Formats: sequence, C-alpha cells, structure tokens
Amino acid sequence: MNNKTSLRLKKSIPEILNRWEKVTVESHKGSHGQKSLELRDSLPEFLNQLVEVLENCLDKSRAKKIKDAADSKKMGSKHGKDRAINTSYTMNEMIFEYHILRKVICEVIDEDVPLTFAEREVIISSVEQAVSGAATGFSSSLKEMQEQFSLMIAHDLRNPISAAKTSAQLILRRPDDIENCINKAGLISTSMDRVDLMISDLLNISLLRAGETLVLEFKKCDLDWLTRETLNEMNITYGKIFNIHSSGKCTGHWNENGLRRIIENLTSNAVKYGSERAPIDINISHDEESAFFSIHNEGEAIALKDQEAIFRNFYRAKSAENKVGWGLGLPMVKGMVEAHKGSITVESKKNRGTTFSIVIPRDAR
Repeated sequence: MNNKTSLRLKKSIPEILNRWEKVTVESHKGSHGQKSLELRDSLPEFLNQLVEVLENCLDKSRAKKIKDAADSKKMGSKHGKDRAINTSYTMNEMIFEYHILRKVICEVIDEDVPLTFAEREVIISSVEQAVSGAATGFSSSLKEMQEQFSLMIAHDLRNPISAAKTSAQLILRRPDDIENCINKAGLISTSMDRVDLMISDLLNISLLRAGETLVLEFKKCDLDWLTRETLNEMNITYGKIFNIHSSGKCTGHWNENGLRRIIENLTSNAVKYGSERAPIDINISHDEESAFFSIHNEGEAIALKDQEAIFRNFYRAKSAENKVGWGLGLPMVKGMVEAHKGSITVESKKNRGTTFSIVIPRDAR
C-alpha cells in the first residue's frame, strides 16, 4: 500500500479532529460542555496508530496484522473506559463517535486523492476494532463503578441508620428519662435528615444523568441569612471553623432548599478535603444583576486535570482517593447552580488552597 496515504492521514489529523469535534458536539448531548482536550480524549493517539497501520499494510505478515487489530482494540478500550467515567455518555453515543470518526477520516483523505478499496477497508477495520474494544471497556468500567457505588451507598447509609436505631433502643431502655429521650430523639431526627439528603442527592443525580434539568420552585430569599443559618447548624458537627465575609443582606428569587444543598455540599467538602488547622472562608456579595458566593479552604491542591473533571458523576480526584465519598456532591452542586441559570468554577493551586466560586442571577425564575 502506498505510503502516501499514511502521510496524507498524518498531515490531516488536525483537520480530521476539528471536523469530528464539530459534528460530534452537534450530534449528541454527551459531548456538550466538554473542553476540546477532554472530548478528544485518546482519539489523536488512535489516529497516529492508524497512520502506522496504513504504512505498507498489504506487505505485513498475518501476525503483524493481528497485532495491529489488537492495538486498535486496546486503544478503543481505553477510550471506552474514559467515556464510562464521564457518565453523561451512553454507550450508543460513544459508538456513534466512532462512526462519525470513520466518515470524517474518509471524507478528508478523499478530498485529496480518493482512497483505494483496500485502504478504505483498512480504515474501516481499524475503526471497527476500536469500537469493539470501546464497547467492552465501557461495559466493564461501568459495571465496576456500579458495584463500587452500591458498596459505598450501603456503607454510607448504614451509618446514620445505625445511629438512629441505637438512639431508639436507648430511648426504649429509659423511657422515663425525659432529658435522655429528647436528646436521643434529636439524634434520630438528625440521622434521618442525613438519609433524606443522601436520597435527594441520588434522585437529583438520576435526573441530571438522564439529561433532564431540575424543576425547582423559586421564591424570594436571602442568601446571607440562609448561609449563616446553614453554617450555624454545621458548626454543631464541625465546630466554629467557618468565617463568613458578607456585604450584608443578599436577596433574590431562588430555590431555598437548593441553595442550602449547595452550601452544605461545598462546606462539608471544604472540611473533608481541606487543612485541619486552617479556617474556611465564605464570601458573599452581589450587584444589581447577580449574587456571588465563594468558599475557600487551605490544604492539598486539586490537580489541573482533575479540576476539569470533578463535576462528573462518580469522579474522584487523586487528592480525594483516601476519603470516603460517592463522587456525587459536586455534580449535584453544578446541576443545582445551572438550574438557577448560574455557573460554578474552581481554582486550586499549591500553597494557595482551593476556591469554588458561584455566580447566579438574582432572579433565577
């Protein structure tokens, strides 16, 4: 096979990726909102491998052809696993990406000199091997995540349920001790609130995973007051480690429970992943159009590559690997912020800590 074809492909890789990305973003929801580098994932590597496959392909031994096919399948498996982690994708969308890629490769190269039948067959075969590997990688990775997630749910739900059960048993042992009963009833209520919030997060994530938006009821409320009330409750658990810096009353038309969930998730994350010795700073301000909320904690920085991915379902940054969690808090926060027509960003640097910043319109209706 003529080496000119492989050279044409190598030269055309930037154009192929640009066209592929444009068509892919227009074609399915899984790619929406993703940065170019994240969207392309391992496809540039696959195209470079295809360049090698096209070089003198007809002169290669059967063993070499088998190895090329295995390499394509391996590359596809890597891509499939990455797409499974980004759970905005379905398997059909991932497979459709490859069909788009195959079509674009042939179109771009044909614009120069039409591909021969043999060359076209090599490209189609390589892409199909990649599809096979991607489907296998996607399925196995998704199955593994679901198993791990089920274990985490069982573990995390067991804690508040066990605490509530123990408190109820203590009440039954000393029913005449009013003070004990009131204290233990309070613990039961707190434990059940934790279970309720976990279930709410799961339901919200299920909606977002299905591509739906959260349907919220908006009313006039005060972000400053809501933040102070929420953190007063959290002080009972974590101690007085929160410093609120506010310009004062900050009213708008928002969903009060949604804002509370945002505050709770971000502050509990700041405690979990931040420095044990440093306070956590919360800033609240506003102008005529928007409200601004940020939370800063000291501690280990989030790697730049993780900053682009932590809002995915189940994704755990490397700095969070030794912490217990579902990987659902930040995706839920992002979904809630977007339901308020707002945006959320993260900035994290070594020796400077981590800051999550939110901007929402004062009238989110």
